[in-house]
Amino acid sequence: MEILNAAVAGTLESSDVQVSVEPAEKGVALDLSSSVMEQYGRQIRAVVLETLERLGVASARVRVVDKGALDCTIRARVECAVFRACGADAAAKNIPWGGVVRE
Repeated sequence: MEILNAAVAGTLESSDVQVSVEPAEKGVALDLSSSVMEQYGRQIRAVVLETLERLGVASARVRVVDKGALDCTIRARVECAVFRACGADAAAKNIPWGGVVRE
């Protein structure tokens, strides 16, 4: 999937994660901050990068602000932000919710 514009999904509430995605020239640049970075930073990074890979995102600038979200929430927020950034439209029914990202 090609990132066409900037998009955001999620909140900064406890147990949630906010994911911002924007176009980039080359590769994936991930900026991660988390309230549980010491304990789960590697796992959060792995989940974000794996989700981007499964969605076919080859280049993007991604900022993740985690407030203790579960892996399933992180996947859902990344998926939503990417679909928004790619111009997917629910009215056109071109969003494969839950069909692209599998555990």
